[in-house]
Parts: sequence; structure tokens; C-alpha cells
Amino acid sequence: MKKSHLLISALLGLGLYSASAQELSIDAMIRPRFEYRHGFQDVAPDGVEPAAFVSQRSSLLVKYSDSKITAFLDFQDVSVWGDRPQLSANDDPTNQTGFLVNQAWAEIKLGNKGWSTKLGRQLLSYDDQRILGGLGWAQQQRTHDVALFRYKKSSLKLDVGFAFNQERDGGNNFNTIFNGRGLGGQIFQYKAMQFAHLSGKLSENFKGSFLFMNNTFQDRETIPAVEATPGNLTSFPIVLPTPASPARSVTTDGTSSRQTTGFYGAYNVPNFTLTGSVYYQFGKFNKNVDISAYQASLFAGYKPSSGAFKLIGLGAEILSGDKDGVGGGETTAFFPLFGTNHKFNGFQDFFYVGRHANDVGLIDIHLKSVIKTGAKSKLIGFVHNFSAADARDGMDSNLGTSVDLVYVQGITPYANIKVGYSQSFLGDDFANARASRGNDIPLEADSNQSWGWVMITVNPNIFKWKKEAAPEAK
Repeated sequence: MKKSHLLISALLGLGLYSASAQELSIDAMIRPRFEYRHGFQDVAPDGVEPAAFVSQRSSLLVKYSDSKITAFLDFQDVSVWGDRPQLSANDDPTNQTGFLVNQAWAEIKLGNKGWSTKLGRQLLSYDDQRILGGLGWAQQQRTHDVALFRYKKSSLKLDVGFAFNQERDGGNNFNTIFNGRGLGGQIFQYKAMQFAHLSGKLSENFKGSFLFMNNTFQDRETIPAVEATPGNLTSFPIVLPTPASPARSVTTDGTSSRQTTGFYGAYNVPNFTLTGSVYYQFGKFNKNVDISAYQASLFAGYKPSSGAFKLIGLGAEILSGDKDGVGGGETTAFFPLFGTNHKFNGFQDFFYVGRHANDVGLIDIHLKSVIKTGAKSKLIGFVHNFSAADARDGMDSNLGTSVDLVYVQGITPYANIKVGYSQSFLGDDFANARASRGNDIPLEADSNQSWGWVMITVNPNIFKWKKEAAPEAK
């Protein structure tokens, strides 16, 4: 407790040496979530038992700002109830999403013409988060180590970002080969990134944006499997076998770059909303495979001015696919690498959440409704119909239908509870193929593909301090 008081006193003491306005805010977040999984991300094979567990995000968020600088720290622990023994002094070492500095950035104003730079580990979230999103649903979120140069004038905003990733500095005196680690490291962990995002209001009711992004990945190659063979140790009169070595993917010299570019737009009037996007990917999927792929979406929603229904909408999205995968040296399968993909294409995450890359693509036609059920509560519902954009020969293009329901109940201004349930009715060809993935023998999918969850979020402000600017500084 004394250390906490000393830290706060030291931070407040800084204000004595500045005439400008200053503000310090400390917030907390506790977010446990119970999940029942029998068809989440992976299609449940027939006869398997469901999974059940409680995960939790625990965060301490510190933000300081004055007339020139804004600094933000997000200390976060992601855990599963039971992953640490009761008498252990440390988190489970296999839990890579344990305690960490989730965000640490500073934004510095550059003069008085609207320019600034934002440096450090931070969320990148733009538009509807289809291409770049913070992944707020996941307990660990998605952050980038990046330098932003920003311009803002009225509604016009420009962000230009640069990132260059390495795993360590100690002993890193030669070479810059980057071996992406962590969940989906070989897919999501780029070596370098450059992007520009321009957005603004084109009229009172319409806003739009343009994105260009380049991602550079370290090249990889597969080392073939080596069978166990007789060896020869010349210092002994015996022959021992050389152990078998499975095929593995390793990093190599060289890089491959993939570009994504496109537009997002949103039109809003009091009782109607229309949003849409179109993106194109090109360049290299890897050193041996070219990519040329696209995504397009459109959603129209009606907002009744009275009654329980607050939104009724119809939408469609297509993500190009390739029935041949990466065969033939090129692919036409689009993949939204860094978006909040849980938000799209059904909450059971069968598509584009670590799954469905270089596959048959997706056509998603969906309905959405929002019903107000009380002063602090609402019910959100989705119905999705999925089909393949480029079905394989002999494969049924129908991938299935899913229903998602989420009930939200406010408790206080800083706390709420959400309850969700999803059920999918998958096409047989798709379900059985996904249920069999990674198995030596074909498996049949269970007829019950369901997922349920309960999440409580408590996000209070625990300390706030504000110092007005001195008269001569105003």
C-alpha cells in the first residue's frame, strides 16, 4: 500500500513543475467468462465430450495527459481458473497469455498544426475492425509494436504506421531473421508493416476511409522428415540407430510481402444505416505462392423510432476462396489477418479465427436484430447462412446456418453481465471434413454444434486527478 501511495504522490508531484492542464486516471477491469464448448472454432466430432472452463482478464489501466503528451499503460493478466496451483508463487509457465504489459504507448503533439506521433505497444482499430481490430472479445486482445504519425483536422484523420519486429536484442548482433512466436505465430506475426489510413466525413451523413497496408513475413521452408536409420559410432564397437526426425517448418533468409488495400463507408440518417467495404489483397502469400484475393460487404439496417425493436438489418459478405488452396503457385483466398474476426461470420468462430485460411472462401448472408428488453438491457440476435465462394469438385457449397443470441444487462455504469448462446446447423460435407481435420481416419460431425457463455465485466475508475492550467498557460 505504501508503494502505491508513493507512486501516486510522485506522479502528482510532477504537476507542480508544469503550468499546463494535466490529468491522471487509473482504471481497473475484472472480466471472468464461463464457456461451454461443443462446437467452437473446431467442429465437434460425434461422441466427444464438451469443454467447460472459466477464463479471466484482469487489467490495471493508467493514463496521463497534459497539453503535449498522453501516456498510457495497460497491465494485464489473462488466466484460466485453475491454471495456477493454490500454493504456487508463479503463473503456469505454459500460459503464454499470463501477466504482461498489454499496452504501453505515448502520444506526443508535434507543434500546433494537428500533427502528433504515437509510439509503443498499442491497439490498432479502424472502421468496423474487419482488417485492423483490437480483438476485444479475446481475453488477451491484439496489440502491435508500432510507430504512428498522425494528422487530424476537423473530421479529417490520417494515420501512417511503421513496425519492425525482432524477438530479442541481447546477443542479436548479426542478422535480422524473425521467427514469429505465439498463437498463430507463423500466420499472424509479421516481420515488418507499413500502412496508411485516411478517414473523414464527406457529408453530414456519410463518412468513409481508405486503407493501404503492406505486411512483410519472414520466409519459411519445410525440412522433410528423416526416418530412423542405423548409425555408426566409431569409438565403440556397436551400431546405434539415428533417431527419426519429423518434418518441420523453419525460418530462412528472405522475406515475402502481402498488400491489402480498400475502402470502407458508412451512411447514417435517423432511421436508417448503410455500411459497406471492399478490399483487395495482392503480392506474395509466401515465397512460392502469389496472392490475388478480394472481400466485399454490405449491410442495411432500419432503426424504428418506437417499439421494442431498435435495429432490424440485412447484410451480406463475400470473401474470395480457392478450392485448390496454395497449389499451382497462386491463391485467390482472402484472409483478414488482423481484424476482430469474432465479430463477423458467426460467433462460433468456424471461419477466419485461426481457421479457414487458404480454403473455399465464404459467402455470408445474415440478419441482425436488436431488441430493447428493459431500461438497462437488450437482446441481440443474428442468423447467418454460409456457403462456399469456390467449392471443391464434388463438395456441397452449403456450409450451414448459425443462430447467435446475446443478452446484455447493465448493473451499474461500470459493470454489466452478458449471456450468449449459439447453435449451428452445418452442411454435412463441410462439418465432416472439419471434424476429421488432423485425424488419420475420417470422423463424422456431431449433430449438436453449440456454444454458451456468461461474462461479467467490472470496469471502475479507481482514481482520478485533474489540475487546471495556470492562468498564464491558458
